[in-house]
Amino acid sequence: MNHEKTYHKEVFDSEHGPVVIEGPLSSKELAAYTFDEQLTAFRPAEKQFEAVQSIADFEEGRIIIARHNENIVGYVTYLHPDPLERWSEGNMENLIELGAIEVIPQFRGYRIGSRLLRISMMDEFMENYIVISTEYHWHWDLKGTGLNIWDYRKVMEKMMAAGGLTPAPTDDPEIISHPANCLMVRIGKHVSEESVEQFDTLRFLTRHQYRQARR
Repeated sequence: MNHEKTYHKEVFDSEHGPVVIEGPLSSKELAAYTFDEQLTAFRPAEKQFEAVQSIADFEEGRIIIARHNENIVGYVTYLHPDPLERWSEGNMENLIELGAIEVIPQFRGYRIGSRLLRISMMDEFMENYIVISTEYHWHWDLKGTGLNIWDYRKVMEKMMAAGGLTPAPTDDPEIISHPANCLMVRIGKHVSEESVEQFDTLRFLTRHQYRQARR
């Protein structure tokens, strides 16, 4: 599969000045910017910037950023699922995961998360993918936002909807370990029925394996 990437950009005004939403960007393009030190949801900012740049160079990898002047204040990543996760079974070339999305506190309230997702989906080639996001409540910034777990989930679902992702059932053990966790899915309009069926098997892999074992 040839993973085509087409650049898109949006600029909007904030009380801090213009903010640019753009991507997908290469590691070389990302290196021209600074990575805000508050982007630490997943690991220290320096290490996360290294991870983001490495993802940008994956054949299927996509990085969309939000920047204020030359400083990256938010980003979203897309890449194939981790080889240790069930979603990688079957090696579906057209299955990619929204791996991380993050915005610094200073720029929250401008719907930057939704803007990042909307810009992501402006690329027509995204219609060839099944896009997933595995949402675990232990990754959510409840303290920073002041929201309880259920209000945070409502905000998260609304943000994901901007990119066309909606909740989908699954029997994945980690996701069903807490009722607030969920699987978010977007199936592109060019995805074949065969791929959808293969993905449905992954969604209910535990059930499928149980049925196979009983035969």
